[in-house]
Amino acid sequence: MRIAVPGLALALALMPLAAAGQSALPPAPAVGVTRAAKEPITLSMSFTGRIEAIDRVNLVARVNGFLQERTFREGQEVAKDDLLFIIEREPYRAAVEAAQAALASAEAAKQNADVQLARAEDLLRTRDIPPATRDQRKAEAAMAAARVLEAQAALTQAEINLDYTLIRAPVAGRIGRAAVSPGNVVGPATGPLALLVGQDPMYVTFPVSQRVFLTLRQSGRQDERARMRVRIRFQDGSLYDQLGRIDFVDVTVAQATDTITVRARIDNPDRRLVDGQLVSVTVEGEEPEQRVVVPQAALLLDQQGAYVFVVEDGRAVVRRLRTGQALEGGRIAVEDGLAEGDLVIVDGLQRVRPGQPVQAVPVAPRPARGS
Repeated sequence: MRIAVPGLALALALMPLAAAGQSALPPAPAVGVTRAAKEPITLSMSFTGRIEAIDRVNLVARVNGFLQERTFREGQEVAKDDLLFIIEREPYRAAVEAAQAALASAEAAKQNADVQLARAEDLLRTRDIPPATRDQRKAEAAMAAARVLEAQAALTQAEINLDYTLIRAPVAGRIGRAAVSPGNVVGPATGPLALLVGQDPMYVTFPVSQRVFLTLRQSGRQDERARMRVRIRFQDGSLYDQLGRIDFVDVTVAQATDTITVRARIDNPDRRLVDGQLVSVTVEGEEPEQRVVVPQAALLLDQQGAYVFVVEDGRAVVRRLRTGQALEGGRIAVEDGLAEGDLVIVDGLQRVRPGQPVQAVPVAPRPARGS
């Protein structure tokens, strides 16, 4: 006896199809990719620095006396050897005259001693005096000559002190506020009378971290510092129109900050740079260098550092990177870890796992606004 069971037959017929559906893998996700490309990049690094005057002189009185006159206007620029302060000169002029008189007296005494020595030599030849007398005259002449030298030294010192009463600018520059007004007694213990700073050219100094310094050393670029250009940006964002050149790298590391001080020399014809001014410093190479560039949207970070996903043989593969400087247009230079032509995943990163099959779909590159 045959019994028809239509529902059971249908269920048995659909079982193979259901089993096939359960064993099928989900399709590989589509991800947007772009090819890593090389571009000419002007390598640069940014720091915070300060402007320093090349010449910075504290003007100090070198002799004691009344400050008689101040011959400059505070804040003005002065030339080298310009007269700035006058200390009362009369006492020092009198000291010079006294030293001149003492020298004349010593020279007269030496002349007389020379005459006595010559006479003693003549008398000794005729045996009219003993040799001891001639020796005494000879010693007296030598002592007279020494007194002349002593008087000449005293006159020189008096003339130097007289010259110190005129305080002149040792360098060209801009002079600051006077610390002492005329009428006061000044001297070496008074302290600086005014500060004189050079104006053109200037220095800009900035600290470089040990990490950056070691990176430069490993890349071999620290020996090319003379060819590197230095640009300055003011606190209002404006760019200074003069370029500087690095001329000094310190020989020690500051232990408190673990940095090395670097200094650049830069012209200041318009006097826009002021001693002690805080500025932003950009150090850049003179010639562009070819570097692999990728969008920053592709960059990921974890505890081990920066990485990207690249497509290799249809699968997502992790590539660890050593990144360089950030560029305009949302891009970043890559120092190591990527090769030109690698397919870098930029879209759909949230759906990607290491080793997962993916479908690479090219995305249109974002327009670059410059490097």
